[in-house]
Amino acid sequence: MEHEVFVPVPAEALRAALTDPARVARCVPGFQRDVSEAATGAGEDLVGRFRLRVGGHTITYRGGLRIVERDGAITYEGEGAEARGKGVAEISLTVVLTPAAEGTGLSFTGALTATGRLAEEPEEARDTARDRLLDAFVEAAADLAAESAGTAESADAAGTRAESDGEAGPEGRTAFGTGAFDGGPGFEEDVLPEPAAPPEFPAAKPAAEAAHARRTMIGRSAEEVDHAPPRGRYAPVPAPEQGGAGATLRWVAPAAALALASAVIVTRALRRRR
Repeated sequence: MEHEVFVPVPAEALRAALTDPARVARCVPGFQRDVSEAATGAGEDLVGRFRLRVGGHTITYRGGLRIVERDGAITYEGEGAEARGKGVAEISLTVVLTPAAEGTGLSFTGALTATGRLAEEPEEARDTARDRLLDAFVEAAADLAAESAGTAESADAAGTRAESDGEAGPEGRTAFGTGAFDGGPGFEEDVLPEPAAPPEFPAAKPAAEAAHARRTMIGRSAEEVDHAPPRGRYAPVPAPEQGGAGATLRWVAPAAALALASAVIVTRALRRRR
């Protein structure tokens, strides 16, 4: 078994993804991991079910996989038994990472021994299934590695910015009052704006006028109240003037004086006749 592929991902990030059991489980298409206590104590890095599509058939295996690093290479050793049948498959796959200028080259070498349904499939169908499986595995691993590398770079950049901000001296500060912001004056020389004048509110209407306004709104719909000015029979009646009583007194007093004077004159005239 031999297969080669190139991915535009740094070798260190790709190696971290290929040696992490959790991420390897996500990269193998058709693999369902078993995380129960019995499975984790079986001495395998990965335990679960694996569905392999070969030709027009699907074969399900139950087994485990070990991840071993030897001399800079990554080796996957696994075995599994058919879930429905008596067939058994064993695989040993070694991956060698070669750093390049714009990524990493991967070389796969290994061997597969199988009995049962997989052994009955034509060699061409097995080769096609192998290439499709490895390509999908490498593509998923590269995506996870690129994502991890991008997250690490963002964290490093944030840490570098924080360190540079913390190491800046008094002359490099741009806070108010230092006079170092675009060469402008310090806080002491700034001219503070005058406080804004308090808002003016209209004077409250007299109680009599307010009560009159409330009376004129009784019986009108919401639309008629909202639209101003109202017309027709719903037009508000002008409020009575508060100076009406004073105007009445101004003409009543002369009339009363005139009547009193007339009465005095008439009384004197009657006395003379007698």
